[in-house]
Amino acid sequence: MESLFSSKGIKIGDKVRLSKGVVVYEGILMPSAGKREADSVVLKLPSGYNIGIVFGRGDTVERTPEQPKSAERRAAASFDKNKPQLTLIATGGTVASKIDYRTGGVSAAVDADSLLATVPELAKMANMKLVSPFMKMSEDMQSDDWKVLATEAANALNSGSEGVIITHGTDALGYTAAALSFMLKTPKPVVLTGSQKSIDRGSSDTAMNMICSAIAATSEMAEVGVCMHGTMNDDYCLFIRGTRVRKMNTVRRDAFRPVNDLPLAKIWPDGRIQRIHPEHARRGTGKALADTKFESKVALLKAYPGSDPSVMDFLVKKGIRGFVIEGMGLGHVPVNTEKSWLPSVKAAVQSGIPVVVCSQTIYGRVNEHVYSNLRALFHDAHAIGGEDMLAETAYVKLGWVLGHTKSMDKAREMMLANCAGEISDRTLPDTFLY
Repeated sequence: MESLFSSKGIKIGDKVRLSKGVVVYEGILMPSAGKREADSVVLKLPSGYNIGIVFGRGDTVERTPEQPKSAERRAAASFDKNKPQLTLIATGGTVASKIDYRTGGVSAAVDADSLLATVPELAKMANMKLVSPFMKMSEDMQSDDWKVLATEAANALNSGSEGVIITHGTDALGYTAAALSFMLKTPKPVVLTGSQKSIDRGSSDTAMNMICSAIAATSEMAEVGVCMHGTMNDDYCLFIRGTRVRKMNTVRRDAFRPVNDLPLAKIWPDGRIQRIHPEHARRGTGKALADTKFESKVALLKAYPGSDPSVMDFLVKKGIRGFVIEGMGLGHVPVNTEKSWLPSVKAAVQSGIPVVVCSQTIYGRVNEHVYSNLRALFHDAHAIGGEDMLAETAYVKLGWVLGHTKSMDKAREMMLANCAGEISDRTLPDTFLY
C-alpha cells in the first residue's frame, strides 16, 4: 500500500476517497496502531471513529481536493472587551487533545489558543484570558500541581476575572476539584471541566462542557465545582461541588455525578440555570486566597477479605504521615482473623499518624455504632470516621489538614469538620444515583 500511496502523492493525515465497487468511503488516512497488513487501510471517518478496510483488486483510492485544516491554522477568536472577563487555565487532558496523524493516537498537545479556536462560541460569552501553566494528563497530576492551579486561580480572580475555568483530564478530575475546594477561599466561581470524547470526534462533548462552564463561571455560585454533561445527549450540564463529584463511568459523557449530595445546578448551553442545591456560596467582593499548605505523604488503602495490613507497617517505615482506608460497608476492615487490621491501625495512631476510614460503597456513610468490629476499630484503635466523604476527597483533605497541623487532636477535629461541603449532617434519599 505504501508504494500505491506514494505514487498518488498520498501521505498519512491526508483526506482520501476509497472506492470498493459502489461503496465509497471518505476519511483521513491513519497509520495502524500495530503492524498493518499489506492490503489494509485505516481511515478516520467524519464521525471521528476509525475503520479498517481491506484493499482488494479493482478498488481505488485517491486524495480528495479538500484537505483537513489543523487546529493551529484556524483563525484566532476575537473577544469583546465589554463582556465579563474570565480566565481559562488549560492543563491538558482529553478536552485539550487532538489526533496526531503521524501516530494515530490522541495526545495532549493542543495549547489554550487551539482549544479556544475549537469552541468559538466562547468569544461571544466572555472576554477570555488564557493561561497554561503546564500541560499534562490528569493521572500525572501531583499535589504540587494543585498548588500551582490554586495560586493561578487566586491570582486571576484578584486581577479582575469574574470567574475561572480550568480544563483538566477527567481520570483524576475529582482529586483536583477536591484539592482546590480546600486550598481556595474564593468569592467567585472556579469551574473545572473536561471531555470524555476528544475534539477530533463528532461525538465530542468538549464544546458544550466549555460553554456551560463559562455560564457557571459568570453565575452567582461562588463555588469550586465540576461542570460536565448531565445526560448522554447534549441536553444540559451538571455543576457539582468539587468535594462531592466522582467519575462513575470510564467513557460515558454523563460520567460525573454527585455523591451523597445534590448537584449545585443544571446548566443549559443557551444560558439557563436551574439551581438544585438548597445551599451554595454566593458571589462576593472579597479577595481570593490560596492556602496551599499540603502534606503529600498520605496513602489511600483499600481493605478487602484477606487483605494484609502489613502494608500499613511498611508505609509507616517509608515515612507516610497519614492513612485513608476504604473499608467495607459501614467502614469495616478484617478484625477477627489472623490478618487483623486492628494492631496496625492502633500502632500507626499511637505513632501520631491519623487513620481515617471511609466506605468503599461510595454512597452512604461510616457508622461506628452498629457492629462490634467497627466499634473496636474506632474505640480501641482510635481511627477517625470519614462520615459521608468520598474516600478520594478524604485522602486530599487529610493531606491538606496535615499541611496545617501535626497535632493528632487537631487533625481529628479538622477531619470531622465540614470545611468545603464535603460532610453533611444527614444523607438525603434523593442524592442516591442522581
